[in-house]
Amino acid sequence: MAVLEIVEVPDPRLRVVSTAVESVDDAIRQLVTDMTDTMYAAKGIGLAAIQVGVASRVVVIDLQTEEDADGKPIRAPHAYINPEILSVSDELSSYSEGCLSIPEQYADVERPARCRVRWLDTDGLAHEEELDGLLSTCMQHEIDHCDGILFIDHVSRLKREMLLRKLAKQRKAA
Repeated sequence: MAVLEIVEVPDPRLRVVSTAVESVDDAIRQLVTDMTDTMYAAKGIGLAAIQVGVASRVVVIDLQTEEDADGKPIRAPHAYINPEILSVSDELSSYSEGCLSIPEQYADVERPARCRVRWLDTDGLAHEEELDGLLSTCMQHEIDHCDGILFIDHVSRLKREMLLRKLAKQRKAA
């Protein structure tokens, strides 16, 4: 288990556009494992490789929506290598988004309610699926990371500045 350091704003690496993975090999599978461990340690539901300083188009997501008999979340992580959005719905949905790279800050973000996505799994096999609900929102959020876009880029300048000031105040107090 390797928990990696999460890159936080205002680190300029978060604005880097990640490059496509050319070959799904053991190094990529290890990155997926380390990213998954990091996501769980940080109590997140999604993580893009750029958030751990790797500019590759790799995303891990686990919404942890089911619980076992003891009430603990059942982990079912999924890796998405070179994810790309093929189409989006005209219908929009709003969700209060947060981000491990902008700790403890949340804002309502409006995105397409559904998206059709294509990606490779850790065996290099191609998949294509229509996503909706929280999975659609999370996938769009993580693909934004791959493109150097943060959720705060989807809110007004005033709201963005307010969130960043609040984060700076929390860091100063810590």
